[in-house]
Amino acid sequence: MSLEAALSGRKSVRDFTTKAVTLRQVSQLLWAAQGVTHGDQQRTAPSAGALYPLELYLVADRVEGLTRGVSRYQPVRHELVGIRDGDFLPGLSAAALGQDCVSGAAAVIVVAAVYERTTKKYGERGVRYVHMEVGLAAQNICLQAVSLGLATVMVGAFHDTQVRRLLNMRANHRPLVLVSLGNET
Repeated sequence: MSLEAALSGRKSVRDFTTKAVTLRQVSQLLWAAQGVTHGDQQRTAPSAGALYPLELYLVADRVEGLTRGVSRYQPVRHELVGIRDGDFLPGLSAAALGQDCVSGAAAVIVVAAVYERTTKKYGERGVRYVHMEVGLAAQNICLQAVSLGLATVMVGAFHDTQVRRLLNMRANHRPLVLVSLGNET
């Protein structure tokens, strides 16, 4: 698929079927957001100073080949590390002000940041760089989803503390965007 076709096909979809997505598809989406592209560990999304402040969490509900629960993506090894097993989409939806696009998704990718990785070098301007990077990574997810025949919607309305607690995030990981994904109705 050409980039032009992916850009034309990208749209926000809030209603998903109950059909599962595959682990291969989820793996490709995570790689698109933060995957290693070069031997020196450069990533798919540019990062100020190559400091890589982003952390990706996957809340899986209907992912073939993956247990329902919360995992964290390890870009260098391109693997998921399980954090908690269970049904977490209802709680994540509640934290996201009850949005059905979260509870009805096959999975949700939560993009979080460790601001200190960037602000230690760039000071307060580093906050801006982190926000630029999260936008680029989220757009990569959305465009990759189009190429895989999947649908997405970015969600910014949520209670940070509830999301951090539910996903058992480290104290310095700050959730910035949820990307709900699945098959379009």
